[in-house]
Amino acid sequence: MAPLIVIRPEPGCSATVALARAARLEAEGFPLFEVVPVSWQAPLATDYDALLAGSANVFRHGGPGLAALRGLPVLAVGDATAEAACEAGFTVSHSGKGGLQALLQELDATPRHLLRLAGEERIVLQPPLGTTIEDRVVYASRPVAAPQALLHRLREPTVIALHSAEAARHLAAQCAAHGLRRSPLRLAALGPRIAAAAGDGWGEVAVAGQTSDQALLALARQMCQDPGPKGR
Repeated sequence: MAPLIVIRPEPGCSATVALARAARLEAEGFPLFEVVPVSWQAPLATDYDALLAGSANVFRHGGPGLAALRGLPVLAVGDATAEAACEAGFTVSHSGKGGLQALLQELDATPRHLLRLAGEERIVLQPPLGTTIEDRVVYASRPVAAPQALLHRLREPTVIALHSAEAARHLAAQCAAHGLRRSPLRLAALGPRIAAAAGDGWGEVAVAGQTSDQALLALARQMCQDPGPKGR
């Protein structure tokens, strides 16, 4: 069985590795990003109907500005984000399963003005008719150099879990910087946009059926069990 490498920031990296090991995968975590807060000013909560949150990092790194918005219900992308919102004192009115765009499509036709708290790297959303979205950036993921232990792993056939387009691009850049061949490396991506950001030349690029850690790890398990394309 091929090993699985996880490169997302902490604490998500350790959480994904733990889930992978529980599924009997040979998994290691090498966070290639550090999540840091970004200075921002909270607008008036009364101008909005709800908060839209696509990551638990919103509530981990949003800082004191969050306090002024606690009266707004939260539309959370998934369970982890919903849990972080509750821990920060917010009330979650809706928790999605398939990404922010899918969450928006699940809402009823009531007109809404949403405040989206997000990171610097974020997808463009298409709100349903009658809904408007205003963004505030509250955190950023800063890339870090790959440690020698990871570079050693990447010189052998392995499967790499990708949770963001930013991670895909940074992995590609690290491979180029250190002269690593892409063909022995196989990528399990959380979504099509992430897969596209990785570029070409990899041994395989596959996309999870749903935007959840469980779906990504199910895909990774299949890839780890299957020898897949051989690097040349």
